[in-house]
Amino acid sequence: MPATTALRRTLAVIAALPLLTLAACSYGSKADNNDTAKIAAGAKKIDGLGSVKIGYFGNLTHGTALVANQKGFFQKELGATKAAYQIFNAGPSEIEALNSGSIDIGWIGPSPAINGYIKSGGKSLRIVGGSASGGVKLVVDPKKIKSLKDVKGKKIATPQLGNTQDVAFLNWIADQGWKVDAQSGKGDVSVIRTDNKITPDAFKSGSIDGAWVPEPTASKLVAEGGKVLLDESSLWPDKKFVITNIIVRQAFLKEHPKAVEAVLRASVEANKWINANPDAAKAAANKQLESDSGKALKANVLDPAWKSIQFTDDPLAATLNTEAEHAVKAGLLQNPDLKGIYDLTILNKVLKAEGESTVGDAGLGAS
Repeated sequence: MPATTALRRTLAVIAALPLLTLAACSYGSKADNNDTAKIAAGAKKIDGLGSVKIGYFGNLTHGTALVANQKGFFQKELGATKAAYQIFNAGPSEIEALNSGSIDIGWIGPSPAINGYIKSGGKSLRIVGGSASGGVKLVVDPKKIKSLKDVKGKKIATPQLGNTQDVAFLNWIADQGWKVDAQSGKGDVSVIRTDNKITPDAFKSGSIDGAWVPEPTASKLVAEGGKVLLDESSLWPDKKFVITNIIVRQAFLKEHPKAVEAVLRASVEANKWINANPDAAKAAANKQLESDSGKALKANVLDPAWKSIQFTDDPLAATLNTEAEHAVKAGLLQNPDLKGIYDLTILNKVLKAEGESTVGDAGLGAS
């Protein structure tokens, strides 16, 4: 999608929705199951379900889902209930798919999860688990920007108006004492909302001077001659902040808790395997990316990108609340009530069964 078209579409939706951006192009592309994910002989369906529809992005920050798909963990835990997949490019389109029933459960960033929850009056989704932390960087053209203060007056891309990285960058700008109009992106820094797919070309052509983006886009820019000026993890306590959550339709959670438990078991299994086998996990994630998109990542992009992401079952709930505060500060969200956005009951059940420590919801759990 051309940058100008994407920007017009984003701004049009923003005009209709005063919260975080909900622009979306489509519900995402379907992905076939892998040969490694065959249904085992004698397996039974969970709750009589023919399938569980799982959504995720073709990003390394969604590595848990990539690996669980590629290694067949989802299908193993779901038994004879088919694990069906849809791949998304942006959080708002995944929220639409969740609300419409096109998917049942999905991996998504914090800002779209917050926005979807708030826009629905707390009725559309629950966050039921964590997946990843980190993997977001400010990458710049070192010929134009040599220090953080040089960012002022430059053109810096973020993936989408109101998305997780956009909110983080706007908050960082404010912390520098600079002024930017959140809606237009105009001010002491020019914030250019650009689809991650075309950001590397925009950087290479010189139409942007840098970008605040997730992996693997950040490492793609480095491969084009960019320099990492700031790793967002350095701005957070313990260098941890939520970049990917697991969400589920509330109706599906209520009607099919066993299916949700199966998916969460697969997620916990995937994270455990990823952390125990980082090189094999990196290769598995890349293989799934190739299957989903038709193109694998080169080693000079894959290796540094994967290294910067931490995979965790903990949703890091306190940092989600902070990210919501950042959105309010930027003028993209108004006094959100996030009470009830989490239900970690099933996840903690799974973690206990695995002998792992349980995780908290920072007081934002469902009653």
